[in-house]
Amino acid sequence: MRYLPLTPDDRTAMLAAIGAKSIDDLFVDVPEPARREGFVDLPRVAGELEVERALGALAAKNITAGTVPFFCGAGAYKHHVPATVDHVIQRSEFLTSYTPYQPEIAQGTLQYLYEFQTQVANLTGMPVANASLYDGSTAMAEGVLMATRVTRRNKAIISGGVHPHYVAATETVVHAVGVETQVLPAAVDAEADVIAQIGPDTACVVVQTPNVFGTATDVTKIAEAAHAAGALLIVVVTEAVSMGLLKSPGEMGADIVAAEGQSIGNALNYGGPYVGLFACREKLVRQMPGRLTGETVDADGERGFVLTLSTREQHIRRDKATSNICTNSGLCTLAFTIHMSLLGETGLRRMALLNHENALATRDALAAIPGVQVLTPRFFNEFAVRLPKPAVGVVEQLAQRGILAGVPYGRLAPGAGMDDVLLVAATEVTTDADITALKTALAEVL
Repeated sequence: MRYLPLTPDDRTAMLAAIGAKSIDDLFVDVPEPARREGFVDLPRVAGELEVERALGALAAKNITAGTVPFFCGAGAYKHHVPATVDHVIQRSEFLTSYTPYQPEIAQGTLQYLYEFQTQVANLTGMPVANASLYDGSTAMAEGVLMATRVTRRNKAIISGGVHPHYVAATETVVHAVGVETQVLPAAVDAEADVIAQIGPDTACVVVQTPNVFGTATDVTKIAEAAHAAGALLIVVVTEAVSMGLLKSPGEMGADIVAAEGQSIGNALNYGGPYVGLFACREKLVRQMPGRLTGETVDADGERGFVLTLSTREQHIRRDKATSNICTNSGLCTLAFTIHMSLLGETGLRRMALLNHENALATRDALAAIPGVQVLTPRFFNEFAVRLPKPAVGVVEQLAQRGILAGVPYGRLAPGAGMDDVLLVAATEVTTDADITALKTALAEVL
């Protein structure tokens, strides 16, 4: 029996209260092509065993990242996650923990969130970090909203190197409050083009390094130009491991850092859940979204932890909250913290260096193939290549040969006119045999 607690009169009264004539009015923002008439073409009733068989057969059509040579990146990277990480996060006291609405009795949760914040601050080179957001894309969106509050301006300039999905997520969030976004055309190595677009109405400039094409850029001059105009610089990072080798965003003058932490402690997980890293300058802390854990002492003088500035939280004074994201990615955050603790600074640097070395070997192998042009001039563990034919077809052919060769840029930005561009990533799990297999198969299909 379906559970329908509301009567037709209840629904009519609720619709009237919000000024809607019918339930259909609630879906006017959904484009017509995305709407479905009638039921999904699935059996109305099926037994558990039948459902398991059907879904198992469907899942068997996938090629999993751990079973074949794997070169996909574009914001989600395959790294080795030590067994210790999964062992610890599956302990019941961690697996069942939830948002600390009563922080005074959640000291364990607050302590690891405090450690997480410390790690993120050190990683990004910023003085303060929060207790995480959903993922990198929503962190970027929150960064733009924060910049408009700080500067009292209403326009964001976004470079052509920012991941298209991050741009789309940000535009979805900020348009509702009237923030204007100016997105520059896609470009492999043109982060500095944002400088010419900065004006007196610019609240923030958003750049990504390494960008979606893998290009690593020193954004110091961009920061200087933004600050000279009274704007803030937001640096986006989709590959957290890169900060173990490259100059940190804080060193380059970033005011806000919005990053994806999936690469550390978290597997690919079919696209999520992931963990958003967010850090900023100390003077901006009162406008920072999400939760902030602080250290204090209790009545007995013992070390303790509290939620700091919690009046801006979603569960208190909700109308004045700095963010409508009302959770931290707790378990993913803990996984990040454990992995970072296992690595330490030295381990992270060694891991990052191995990523770069494997990417160089992959670049050299592909550059030797006739017709393949390497586009990315300097990179960490990911780069873009131009193929003599559409990248989607090439990827499909290589997948049939048991090789996941990368991400066609045309799938991220269909209208960018870069359908022949392939994004290729290599990490510490990439082997010489994987690189040889990719080189051989790609040469054959081209």
